[in-house]
Amino acid sequence: MKMNDMLIADPETRLVVNEGEILDQLLQLQDATVLELGCGKAEKTRIVAKQAASVLALEVDEIQLAKNLAVTDLPNVRFAHGGAEEIPAPDANFDIVLMFKSLHHVPTGLMDRAFAEIRRVLKPGGVAYISEPVYAGEFNEVLKLFHDEQAVREAAFAAEKRAVASGQLALAGQKFFMQPMHFSDFAQFEEQVLKVTHTEHKLSDETYQKVHSRFNGYMAADGATFHMPIRVDLLKKQ
Repeated sequence: MKMNDMLIADPETRLVVNEGEILDQLLQLQDATVLELGCGKAEKTRIVAKQAASVLALEVDEIQLAKNLAVTDLPNVRFAHGGAEEIPAPDANFDIVLMFKSLHHVPTGLMDRAFAEIRRVLKPGGVAYISEPVYAGEFNEVLKLFHDEQAVREAAFAAEKRAVASGQLALAGQKFFMQPMHFSDFAQFEEQVLKVTHTEHKLSDETYQKVHSRFNGYMAADGATFHMPIRVDLLKKQ
């Protein structure tokens, strides 16, 4: 595939699946040396660690990192502080680099540098798995009321295209799917989304009420279920 074949979205996507299954489809995780950039609460780290030989899981959020460093049941995972724009690892060190919804959190002016770093730490033939939320869907309608990510998501995609156009990385493929998300009530949404520590959300009373009202519009008897459209770009170091 070439840069001109890259799509930022696929409105026809109807596949509903958890991302763990996509990982198994696209990657050879068994016995791989893996770098995860922006590991957050380490939910995907746990999935990857079941197969990988080793995982270096980096996080820039000091609050979340402190929690990760207290984890004792992942012997093949090392948690550390670090961002994509300056990876604390030697050249040609990893088979796989993973970014789960974290590329658009890299400062826009440092995104090109991040791809240079990803290429540097990948082994020849290694792959970067870049998973990004698509700017569409019902969950996005709630999110953009207080945190509109359209510009940063478009900037992240543009940086990917530049990395491919420059020959740093080759486009090995794309995959689009819908990630199911469930919240039992607004309190759970508030705890998991509004109160994240990697981004400070300061909502006025008016905005808070708008978010609450919009969220409740999706509530059913068992809670609110959303299907977030996700794009995965698989990039290879030739």
